[in-house]
Amino acid sequence: MYTLDELKEFFKNDLFAMKLLGAEIIEAKDDYAKCSFVIQDDHRNAKGTAMGGAIYTLADFTFAVATNQHKAYYTVTTTSSISYMRPGIEGKLYAESVKLREGKTICFYEVNVYNDKKEIVAKASFSGTHVLRNN
Repeated sequence: MYTLDELKEFFKNDLFAMKLLGAEIIEAKDDYAKCSFVIQDDHRNAKGTAMGGAIYTLADFTFAVATNQHKAYYTVTTTSSISYMRPGIEGKLYAESVKLREGKTICFYEVNVYNDKKEIVAKASFSGTHVLRNN
C-alpha cells in the first residue's frame, strides 16, 4: 500500500482535479479516501451553485485515491453513476469513498459528497477495473 504522502505525490499529476478543481487529499488508507475542494466562482453554473461536473470530479477523484493505493495494480473507472441531492452553494465540499466489494479484477465503491454542514450533496457509485502495473 502507498502512504498518504506517496499518494499525494502521485496525484499531484492529476492536473484537472488538483489544479483546476483545487482538490485536496485529506485522508487515504485501507481502500478509503476523503478529499475536498473549496467552491470558487469558476466552479459555478449559471444559477450560481457548484456545477454538477465539479461535484462529479470530486467524487471520481476520491474514488481514484481510494482504489489506487496498491503497488501491484492501478484501477480505472469502468462505470459510474451519481445522484445530486442538494446544491453545493458555498464553502467546502467533501467526499468519502468506501469499498463495497473487491474481486480479482473488479471493485465496487460508494462515494458520498457532503457540505460543511455535513448535509449530503450527492451520492455516487463506481466500479473499477484493476490493471497490473508494468514496473
